[in-house]
Amino acid sequence: MLVTPSRLFFPPPPPWPSSSLPFRPRTNLPARPRPLVFPVCSRKIFFLFVFITFVAPHPSGHRTLLPVGPAYLRHLQLSLHHAHSFSSLDKHLSAERERLAALHADDAAGEDDLGVGDEEEPEELLNLDPKEWKKQDHYAVLGLSHLRYTASPAQIKVAHRKKVLKHHPDKKASNTTPVSNSLYLSGVNQNTNDDAFFKCIQKAHEVLTNPEKRRQFDSVDPVFMELEEDMPTATEFAKDLDFFKTLAPVFELYSRFSKVQPVPGLGHVDSSKEEVEGFYDFWYNFDSWRSFEWLDKEVNEGSDSRDDKRYTEKKNKSERARRKKEDIAKLRGLVDMTLSLDPRIKRIKQQEKEAREAKKRAAAPGAPPKKTKQQEEEEKKKAELEAKQKEEAEKVHNFFFFVNVR
Repeated sequence: MLVTPSRLFFPPPPPWPSSSLPFRPRTNLPARPRPLVFPVCSRKIFFLFVFITFVAPHPSGHRTLLPVGPAYLRHLQLSLHHAHSFSSLDKHLSAERERLAALHADDAAGEDDLGVGDEEEPEELLNLDPKEWKKQDHYAVLGLSHLRYTASPAQIKVAHRKKVLKHHPDKKASNTTPVSNSLYLSGVNQNTNDDAFFKCIQKAHEVLTNPEKRRQFDSVDPVFMELEEDMPTATEFAKDLDFFKTLAPVFELYSRFSKVQPVPGLGHVDSSKEEVEGFYDFWYNFDSWRSFEWLDKEVNEGSDSRDDKRYTEKKNKSERARRKKEDIAKLRGLVDMTLSLDPRIKRIKQQEKEAREAKKRAAAPGAPPKKTKQQEEEEKKKAELEAKQKEEAEKVHNFFFFVNVR
């Protein structure tokens, strides 16, 4: 059966037995559907006829009509929210989304954010291209610029949750002007590029929650690379720079690359000779885990040549070795400069010189030999013994003198 807005086609009727008819049926008519035409004004009667014919209880059983489709869902939404039009329904749904978002924001504010806080998001950060995710600052994307490599996994989780609540595409869709009913029903999204920064957030979370990828990124942290370029030189220290305040933070930054922890600090002006020697011994034998895989060049897209892949891998390997060698040389130069400018070295050398001179004076001819500690202890014991014997002798002498007098 085919139903149209104005016509209903019925199949040909089954053959009737001729014996039950009061007349002989005509058999020369063609067997084709007979159209029934309804006027436009009688569509309600048409739908009532269809309901009675095909939905009403039938002798062979019951038939159930199930309402489905997006139009029926919109009708239910209108009924549930007591809305009189689709525009009023859109306003109600938008207000409900804002209420839920505010509720989530209050819940997030009530929780302990572990010191993550809320960093500003400059326009340059929001316009990042997710295709260039390797060049972005993942800590800045998640709002962890003030923590960076010290951020714990729990802090990364909290920061990611905050960014998702703020920049999720559904959240942006709820804040935009409601689209027309036809677009709403068809599921068309007008803001196809609104999720670009959200993709950057997801990529930053993926990198920082993977220990290996995070270590590779920390090795070439853009903030640390800028600090490396601005390292103080010996000429700058000659212009009355504070030795300890300037170099202590530098060694603290490099200490995170050490395989051996804890790392001895630069110390202070009154550090002992043992502490100073331990510091320089550690940094001259510094064992670093820093690597440069993050800067590897990718194989050309669409290239299936094994030779291209081998060449790219070989090139990346040589570049990593070159950067590693330069990093070791740069750190060694920093330690050499620190040693040459350390004011404690001059003090320690002066103390060693005075000790040598005192030793020479003690061993000079004509000077009384210096007694050892053991000899001094023996002489002390001997003097105590002699004093005790003298005291006992005096007691005995006084006793006999008293007896003789009596």
